[in-house]
Amino acid sequence: MVQDTRELNRKAVLTALMQARPASRKQIAEASGISAATVTRAVDQLLSEGIVTETAEIIAETRGRRAVQLDIVAERSYVVGVDLGASNTRIIVADLLAHPLVAVETPTPVETDSLELAAWLAGTIREAAGDVWDRVDHVSLGLPGAVSQRDRTVSNAPNLPQVETVTFLDDAQDAIGKPVRFDNDANYALLGEQHFGAARSARNAAMLTIGSGLGAGLAIDGRILQGEHGLIGEFGQLPVGPLGTRLEHLVTGGGIIRRAAEAGIELTAPNELFAEDAGPALQTLRAHFDQALLIVLTATTVSCDPQTIVLGGGIANSLTSTLDRYQLALEQNLRVSPTLASAELGDFSGSVGAVVAALHAAYEDLGIQEDTLIRLPHGTALARPQVDAARAHVDAAHAKVDAARAQVDAARAHANPNAIPAR
Repeated sequence: MVQDTRELNRKAVLTALMQARPASRKQIAEASGISAATVTRAVDQLLSEGIVTETAEIIAETRGRRAVQLDIVAERSYVVGVDLGASNTRIIVADLLAHPLVAVETPTPVETDSLELAAWLAGTIREAAGDVWDRVDHVSLGLPGAVSQRDRTVSNAPNLPQVETVTFLDDAQDAIGKPVRFDNDANYALLGEQHFGAARSARNAAMLTIGSGLGAGLAIDGRILQGEHGLIGEFGQLPVGPLGTRLEHLVTGGGIIRRAAEAGIELTAPNELFAEDAGPALQTLRAHFDQALLIVLTATTVSCDPQTIVLGGGIANSLTSTLDRYQLALEQNLRVSPTLASAELGDFSGSVGAVVAALHAAYEDLGIQEDTLIRLPHGTALARPQVDAARAHVDAAHAKVDAARAQVDAARAHANPNAIPAR
């Protein structure tokens, strides 16, 4: 019983510190309602475990007395968030306080089979983590399609069919060799925007990703909605078009190209549909797109009554200047409308959200109370400027390596014109 009480106090103190870090022992006691003596014992335990550290002294409210601030040891462990897309894969490596160490984007090898894709994914993750790989405790992987948490399978992912192989998630888990959480990429994109992007102030929120596919994530009271088979938010499967054409085929990039071809219109890229100087034929096609998108937005709104709907993805990026028009149409249709916003995290919404999910797993391991996880992490650690800075750091490192290789090649060529360039 004594041990249980000590563990409960430890968890409460750690949770209070995580919510208001950095903080003194006195501030933790006031926030948690636990006596100062009990807080001190719990802090001593957390210090001995290497989870908490003492930082700078601060002037306390009591005149002349000083208190020592406490904080979480950020580099104690790391997590990896991955957004596996049909075109590109985005990876963020972050410490225990969500500070990004690495942010990378690389083309997805879509020509590989399921096993090869799993092996490539594992190797790319390890390469991104580099020297901290041994301290990575959790990985979260976002995937296109409906991800079933019951039997760990993926369905409805036509743009990356390898992930629909029955054993893909298990193969990826085995190849990565770390605890891995899996979910739909739109769910993770919403999680990222909730904590560090455009949905920060919305308890009920939704995320629409519109590009090569159509994905949706829904949240009520801050919690992502997940069904047994991962089908919540799969609005793209709705048969709303002529002869049962699925909604996904009316608003995604491939669908736009196909519908243009059927109308005798040549488009080299889907975003040409949204040109301001579009001719009559394209305007007709745009009207069909707008109607289909309004169906998506209406379905999203009535599903979770969100304060904010965040739009991300290649097609959504072309709609930024016209979001107010869709919002007005929603209001006319439903008499109320959520705020429509572009993804603040850009193409990294999904990988940021995957980091958040991985951190939740890490926090559970540490003993952070479950009911507070939906509010953690917070702050600006993974806001867009920080992610961009981490990405620029990686790009600069790669540029240095390339420059060094070029110097070696030049030196070899000067010494021996027949030398093979370095690789």
